[in-house]
Amino acid sequence: MPDNAQQQRAAELRRLIDDANHRYHVLDDPALPDAEYDRLLRELGELEAADPSLQTPDSPTLRVGGVPSGKFPTVRHAVPMLSLGNAFSDGEVSEFVARIVRETGEDAPVFSVEPKFDGLAISLRYEDGLFVRGATRGDGASGEDVTANLRTVKAIPLRLRDAGGGSAGPGIPKVLEVRGEVYMPRAGFEAYNAWALAHGAKPLANPRNGAAGSLRQLDPAITAKRPLAFFAYSLGEVEGVRVPATHSGVLAWLRGLGLPVSPLVECASGLDGVLDYYRRIGEARDTLPYDIDGVVYKLDSHELQADLGFVSRAPRWAIAHKFPAQEEATIVEAIEVNVGRTGAVTPWVLMQPVHVGGVTVTRATLHNADQVARLDVRVGDSVIVRRAGDVIPEVLRVIPERRPDGTTPWGMPERCPVCGSEIVREEGEVVARCSGELVCPAQRVQGLFHFASRRAMDIEGLGERLIQALVDFDQVKSIADLYGLGVEDFVEMKRRADERDGTTPETVKSGKVATKWAENLVAAIARSRETTLERFLFALGIEHVGESTAKALAAWLGDLDRIRRTPWPLFKRVPDIGDEVARSLGHFLDQPGNQAVIDALLAAGVRIADAHPPSPKLREGLTLAQLLADCGIPKLTPLRAKQLADAFPDAATLLDQERHNFVIAGLPDDAATAFAAWLSDEANAGPLLAAAAMQAELLAALPEDEAAAGPLDGMTVVITGTLDSMGRDEAKAKLEALGAKVSGSVSKKTGFVVAGAEAGSKLARATELGVEVWDEARLLAFLGEHA
Repeated sequence: MPDNAQQQRAAELRRLIDDANHRYHVLDDPALPDAEYDRLLRELGELEAADPSLQTPDSPTLRVGGVPSGKFPTVRHAVPMLSLGNAFSDGEVSEFVARIVRETGEDAPVFSVEPKFDGLAISLRYEDGLFVRGATRGDGASGEDVTANLRTVKAIPLRLRDAGGGSAGPGIPKVLEVRGEVYMPRAGFEAYNAWALAHGAKPLANPRNGAAGSLRQLDPAITAKRPLAFFAYSLGEVEGVRVPATHSGVLAWLRGLGLPVSPLVECASGLDGVLDYYRRIGEARDTLPYDIDGVVYKLDSHELQADLGFVSRAPRWAIAHKFPAQEEATIVEAIEVNVGRTGAVTPWVLMQPVHVGGVTVTRATLHNADQVARLDVRVGDSVIVRRAGDVIPEVLRVIPERRPDGTTPWGMPERCPVCGSEIVREEGEVVARCSGELVCPAQRVQGLFHFASRRAMDIEGLGERLIQALVDFDQVKSIADLYGLGVEDFVEMKRRADERDGTTPETVKSGKVATKWAENLVAAIARSRETTLERFLFALGIEHVGESTAKALAAWLGDLDRIRRTPWPLFKRVPDIGDEVARSLGHFLDQPGNQAVIDALLAAGVRIADAHPPSPKLREGLTLAQLLADCGIPKLTPLRAKQLADAFPDAATLLDQERHNFVIAGLPDDAATAFAAWLSDEANAGPLLAAAAMQAELLAALPEDEAAAGPLDGMTVVITGTLDSMGRDEAKAKLEALGAKVSGSVSKKTGFVVAGAEAGSKLARATELGVEVWDEARLLAFLGEHA
C-alpha cells in the first residue's frame, strides 16, 4: 500500500492537472505554463509507475486533454486522438531512440521528423473525397463538432484531389480521417490585432489562443474573418485503400490529395539525425511564419509502429522534443492578485517590460502563495522570467545579490480585491479562493452558468454566450437578478450584442424583431422558481459541494433555513462530509453577500418544495463530545473530548472553567493548556456556543420515530454501461431511494455493480476484485420487489 504522503501528493497532482486541463481546453483561459503542466504530469506518471495502486480511474495520465465545452455537438472519434510524450533534453531523446533500437533491432531507425505546431489539434473526415465533418481533439475519445467553422479555413480542401495512385499514393479512399493542426500565422495574427485595435475590438492574446478561440466561435462568419491556416500530420480512420507503409509516405500521399503538409517535414536516421534536425529547426524558429514549440519524431515504418504499440496516453514510437523555455531578467514593480472565473486567487507580478520568447511582457504569474514564499519574491527584486511553453510568462527565480535594501516579504491579502469577501485557503490546498461565490463580479459568469445548468436550476436555453452578454451589459449582477428579467430585457440584450459584434440580422434592420426565444427563456426562468433543496444547494456553486454532497445535506438537514444557520463543525455529522467540505460550507455561509443573494432568491419567488425535518440518524452524533472532536481543537483527540463531555454538562460551562479543571477532568497538561488557550479566543468561543445552540435545535426538531432503513442502507453501488429500460440518472435515483450510495468507482467496499450494455473498465475492475455484478434484469426485479 502507498504511504499517506504519496496518496496526498497524487491526489493533489490530479487536482492541479484537471484544473489546468479545464482552464486550457474548456475555458480558453490557461493559467498554468506548459512547462509546469508537463512537470506535474510527469511527476504523477512517475508516482503511478512506481506504485500502480495510486492510479485512479480518473487519473489524467489515462486521458489526453480536457472535455468538450458543450457549445457544440459532441463527436466520438473512430480512432482516438492521442497526444505525445514529451522530451526536454537530448538525454531523454537518446533514451527514446535507444529503446527503439533495442526493441526493433534497427541500428539506425528512420524517423519522420516535423515541427511541433502551436495551435489546435483537429480531425477532418472525408467520405468519397468530400469533407463531411471536423472535430476538435477534446478529451481524445470525443471532441466538438466544428465543421461549419472549419469550412471557412481556406487551407482545408472541401474536396480531395486524386493523387493518381502509384508512387504518389493509393488514391482517394472511401473514408479518410486526417489529423492536423489549425494555427494562426504570425503575420495574420499581427494584422488582425492591428485591425482590432483600430476598430475598438478586443485583440487576441497570442496566435495559439487566437486559433483555438476562432474555432470555438458559435457564428462561423466570425471564424471566417480570422486568419487561420492548417497543416496535416497524421491519419485516423481510413477505409477503401491500402495506406502507405511509412509515415513519410502517408504525408506525401496527403500532400497529393491536396492537403497542406509542412514543407519542413523530413526523414532522419538515428539519434544524430533527429538531434541535427532539432538544432536546425531551433535556429530557424524565430524566422518561421508560424509559432512552434518543439519538433516531433515518429518512427517512419508503420510495421515497426505496430510492433511497439501504445502506452495509456501516447504512442511508444513517437515523442515531442520541446524547445527550452526562454528566459530574461527584469525588475518586479508590484505584486497583485487576479481572481479567476472559479474564484481562484492567483498572484501576479507587474514588472519592467522585457522581451521574452519573441514578445514584450509586463506581467508574469506566480501560480500561488506557496510559490511566492518559496521564491521569496518581493517588490523591487530582480527576477528571471521564463516564457514557458510560449504562452504565459512565469517568474523562475530571484537574483538575490541584486535585492535592494528595505524590501519585505509578500503576503496573500485577506480580502478579495474585487468584492471584499474573505480569501480562504483550505488546509492541504495549494490555491486560495475568494469565498464570495455569489457576489464576486470575477466569478459572475461562471456562477450564473452553473446556476442555470441542467443539474442545478435547469434553466433551458440560458447558455454561456447569453450569460456573458447579460453580464457585459450589466443587466445581471447576481443570480437573483435573473428572476427580474423580462422579454424586453433579453431582446434589448440581443440588440446590443448584435450591434457590438456587427452581426445585426437584416430582418431586425427592417424592423422585424423575433421574441419567441426570449419568451421561452422567461418561461424557463419562471419554471425554475420551484425546485428541490438538493438542486438549490448544488446551484449555489459552493466550493466542494457537488451533487452528492448537496443531496446528503438535503436528506440529513432537510431545510434551507436550518442549513443557512448551521455552524461548520455540525456539517461533519452529515455522511461523507469531512473537515475540508464542512469548512468550505462555513466560509460560504459566513459571507454576508452570499446570504443576501439567497435572501434575494427567496424574495424573487424561488421556493423549496421538499423541506422536511432533519434525519433521525443525526441523533447519535449530536453530543458535546462529538462537537468538540469536530471543531479541530489542537491536541484534543476524540477520547479527550469525551472526557470533557463526561465532566462538564455543556459548552457554556466549559467556557467558565480554569485550566486546572481540565486537568482534573483527565486531560494531560499540554492538552489542557492548548484547550484553555483555544477557548480564550473569541473567534473560537462564539462559534462553539453557536454550534451547541444549533445542536440543541436539531435535537428538538428530530422526529420521534426513527426512519426505517432501506434495503440498501449503507451499501455502495456502481452503475456502468447503458441500461435499456431507464437512464443512469433514473436508476441512480431509484437506488438512492432504497438507501444506496451510488459511486463512480469500484473498490473492495462496493456492494454490487449494475452492468448494462457496453460496460467497460468498471466491470473488469469488479470482476478482478470479486465484487457482485447484477445485470439489468436483476436490477429491475429487485426494484420491482421494493417498489
